[in-house]
Amino acid sequence: MVYYVFRFRRSTDVIIDEVHWYPFFSILYAPKKTVLLVCEVANRLLFRLLPYPAALLARLIEKLYFLLYHNASVLAISDSTRDALLAEGFGSGQITVIPMGLSLPKRIKRYPKSSQLTIIIIGRLHAFKGTADAIDAFAAIHARVPGAILWVVGGDSEGYQSDLERRVGELGVSGNVTFFGRVSEEKKFELLARSHILLMPSVHEGWGLVVAEAASQETPAVGYRTAGVQDVIVDGKTGILVPACNPKPLAAQTVKLWEDKRLYKKFQEAGKKRAAAMSWDDTARAALTAIKKVNEKA
Repeated sequence: MVYYVFRFRRSTDVIIDEVHWYPFFSILYAPKKTVLLVCEVANRLLFRLLPYPAALLARLIEKLYFLLYHNASVLAISDSTRDALLAEGFGSGQITVIPMGLSLPKRIKRYPKSSQLTIIIIGRLHAFKGTADAIDAFAAIHARVPGAILWVVGGDSEGYQSDLERRVGELGVSGNVTFFGRVSEEKKFELLARSHILLMPSVHEGWGLVVAEAASQETPAVGYRTAGVQDVIVDGKTGILVPACNPKPLAAQTVKLWEDKRLYKKFQEAGKKRAAAMSWDDTARAALTAIKKVNEKA
């Protein structure tokens, strides 16, 4: 704050204050220049991640800092984030939803799909990402489609992978599940291209980026109807949404999609087209429109 006041105050037109769990509190020293960029509102997610007393305190802090910004212009990265902000008391006129773009590796090789049903889940191994639900769903999928395989891609979180590996063993599908850990962008897109269906059982996202990445490789998704996931999967058009925190419909709809080749092809084509239309130029234009309004008032 001191550095801004003495070094940048006169030369700065707008401050983008990005909040992901907590903001930088620019509203306290540059209220007329601040635009709040919100990826997600934690709210109930805090109670999944933290012990109750800590979650309660974190939620109180979140509500308090949103009060500080209650008159600020806000950029939200999805409709789900906008709706959560409205529930926090922000006005609809304050919020601009900026469309998300999609960044792909400069060189993407074309890979054939695997010869047998290949399911993939990508994300940090954590309870709120739904990795355990994906494994439970896969066991049910494997029972109906013998030979199906599951690729689990993402870094471990606090030793959670050991619990997941134990669960895989208990379900009797150890030979059909591979844990890749963290991989390069190039490897990630190779795995997405080779797989058939992405599972997206996360209970909370700001924007489910990996769904768009998968769609760009003609890999449709089946996911939970949750914040950030429901914004990327267009239910019945590019993929399928199912009730949250329930592996049974996740498995059932995955098998249904696999068996319905016409529907699968439809989702592939529509998803790839939608992913191709995602542009960071559109993101920039929407953001600049909102920023200019703030600059005019400052």
